[in-house]
Amino acid sequence: MQPVRSSVASRHIERRFTRFIEHPAFPCVGAKSAFAKHQAHFYHGRDICSGWDDLPLLQELQRFAQSYRRQPRLFSTFVAIFETPRRLSEEGFEKALWARLQSVHDKDVWLSAERDARISEDPHADNFGLSIGGSGFFVVGLHPRASRKARRFEKPAIVFNLHDQFERLRESGRYEKMRRTILDRDRRWTGSVNPMLARHGTVSEARQYSGRKVGEEWNCPFAPQERREFA
Repeated sequence: MQPVRSSVASRHIERRFTRFIEHPAFPCVGAKSAFAKHQAHFYHGRDICSGWDDLPLLQELQRFAQSYRRQPRLFSTFVAIFETPRRLSEEGFEKALWARLQSVHDKDVWLSAERDARISEDPHADNFGLSIGGSGFFVVGLHPRASRKARRFEKPAIVFNLHDQFERLRESGRYEKMRRTILDRDRRWTGSVNPMLARHGTVSEARQYSGRKVGEEWNCPFAPQERREFA
């Protein structure tokens, strides 16, 4: 699959995002590997607070998932960057992020009954994940006013990482070592370990998506829709 065709301005922001990931201190070595292997796929949206791009974003994500299933490439990632004109607070970004994910999910359910059976679409379940195009995704939100340096990019962005890649890393025995490396690098860069990080399957990953620190009372605004088999 080829990245979405970009204008000059879009290619410029892609280069800036790439430099952000390639910063020597950036903690996520998985993201670094994706960019080093040129396996980052970009989508450019208008406004993260608007549903204008939800359908084309879904369609690109579905194609990305299908392409990966045909030819799995470890450390592939999908990055949606938005031209939101205003600086959102952490709460404002979280609200916009979940609005986009809800809309993309609703449209995915409408267009396809296909779901990744390895994850749950219930945001309260320990094995929750966002299923799009039949593949489970872990979501990472970034924006200018994020409290964590690793989430602080100049434009609002949503990164979609395939759950299948995490499973492949576990099977190869590389997951735990990579996780420890990321935690250590994040502590050294930011000054503390991200309190929201947790192993998949121990607590709902929905709490990690926006990057905002939330308490036990936090309630995920995502409402999964029932998928119906087509006749």
